[in-house]
Amino acid sequence: MYDFVTCPDRRNASAYKYINMIKKNPDVPEGIIPLSVADMEFKNAPEIVDGLKDYIGKTVLGYTAPTDGFLNAVVDWQKRRHNYAIEKEWISLSDGVVPALCDLIRATTKEGEGVIILTPVYYPFKKSIEMNGRKVMDVGLVTDGKRYSIDFNALEKAASDKNTKLILFCNPHNPVGRVWTKEELLKVYEICVANDVFIVDDEIHNDLIMPGYEHTVMAKISPDAGKHMAVCVAPSKTFNLAAMQTSMVIIEDPEVRKAFDKERYKGYRDAPNPLGMEACRLAYTHCEKWLDECIEVIHGNAVFLEEFMKKHFPEVVVYPMEGTYLMWCDFNAWGMAHKELEKFMTGEALLFLDEGYWFGTGGAGFERFNLACPHYIIEEALNRLLKARHC
Repeated sequence: MYDFVTCPDRRNASAYKYINMIKKNPDVPEGIIPLSVADMEFKNAPEIVDGLKDYIGKTVLGYTAPTDGFLNAVVDWQKRRHNYAIEKEWISLSDGVVPALCDLIRATTKEGEGVIILTPVYYPFKKSIEMNGRKVMDVGLVTDGKRYSIDFNALEKAASDKNTKLILFCNPHNPVGRVWTKEELLKVYEICVANDVFIVDDEIHNDLIMPGYEHTVMAKISPDAGKHMAVCVAPSKTFNLAAMQTSMVIIEDPEVRKAFDKERYKGYRDAPNPLGMEACRLAYTHCEKWLDECIEVIHGNAVFLEEFMKKHFPEVVVYPMEGTYLMWCDFNAWGMAHKELEKFMTGEALLFLDEGYWFGTGGAGFERFNLACPHYIIEEALNRLLKARHC
């Protein structure tokens, strides 16, 4: 039904990933598509585009507040897509999940207190903690060379520190691609509750689950789980709406919700983007079939990348992409230092990826591939890698 073949021309359209690509390599030729920043190289769903055109023609873009139509769409989507029952009153808005993380850190901890992250992890997690004067409690994920898992002994040790008050939990995990099982989620939850550690459950990728895997919103893991956490969701990754700066933070505990809103209001960030809310409403009410097709395309790209690497570069470890559209690959067998690997990728292979070392502990020598693009782009990119490696 939908066009997942056309790649929009974003080179001169203020797209951050393209601007950054040209900074890294000013001589990069036309037609090279970066596979870095986690937005999509697909056209937006036509229902969103046409709906926004109609909306702009009928409304005044003044100061706004959330409408029941928007809030009901969020509630219905979470119930329909994730069997996660929430109340409208639990929803606070933010202009992005990362700003929400910063507000939640300030709302639930004091300066100098500890915040746990499971590394390698999305690099703004660490930056958000440091910029707000909190202490990073780095708990490394463990891998057997095929799949990552949580070191529960290390997590319990970090959580039992009297200074530790919060965990930023990525579910599904970016960049390693894990969709955590119910058993894993329950263990994390039990450790945190036993040690009075509040949970921020970042679910920004939770709609992007690959075939054969089942995602669980952490707040569903026990009857009272939602009272011990904030769940961050958004249409930004799912429907390529990051520029709309509209995210939702679901907080059952009224005191925590009040504290979060207070932090947001300190910057007078209390008037949500009307186009963002309408785009979210349109996505959640009209675009589920678009998403299902999108996931099929992304999954096909993942299968192709795995098979390509297995055939041409069997020494490269490709971790299963259970969720997200970001594939995590270990190039350490090539024997390059991480800066040397980056230089090879951007200068010779003309591959512009998110470098593994950005993600913290355990990330050096890895590359993160963004697979949310038409198939031919992945094919061309990997053939450039093959040519550059064998020159």
